Amino acid sequence: MPDDNAAPWVIHCDGSAVPNPGRMGLGAVVHAPDGTVAQQLSEATTFTGCNNEAELRALALALRWLQAHGTAATAGVRVYSDNSVLVEQLAPGGARAAPIARLALLFDEVRGLMQAVGDVAVRWIPRHRNGQADTLARGALDLAPKPSTKHHTRTRKKRR
Repeated sequence: MPDDNAAPWVIHCDGSAVPNPGRMGLGAVVHAPDGTVAQQLSEATTFTGCNNEAELRALALALRWLQAHGTAATAGVRVYSDNSVLVEQLAPGGARAAPIARLALLFDEVRGLMQAVGDVAVRWIPRHRNGQADTLARGALDLAPKPSTKHHTRTRKKRR
């Protein structure tokens, strides 16, 4: 049972498929409850798949790392992903059947890993806030990081 006063472990995960579908690169950053980076995971698969599969496999990679280190059960885990399919399928009360039939078993595998690790919450974040995991996923495929997007604030002209 998670300790309500303990800060959670945090996972940022991302996956790339080039082309889509194509070779998959997986990236995940695991932050310890104190905010430090506990592990950066980056891996290229030897088989092809789509971006949704890459994202799921990146999350599975991070959950397996937590499970192997026995670290998440007391504090819980918060997962951040910029993939709406993953978030919708894995969030509490989310759909139980994968939207892509060939990924149904992979979704079930990830749900099992989530249960094994403990209290896991999955949340969507905008792509620009998931840059470190994206860089790891792209790096696994020997691709350069995406250029950062700068958010411009609109200034209103003063009325005279």
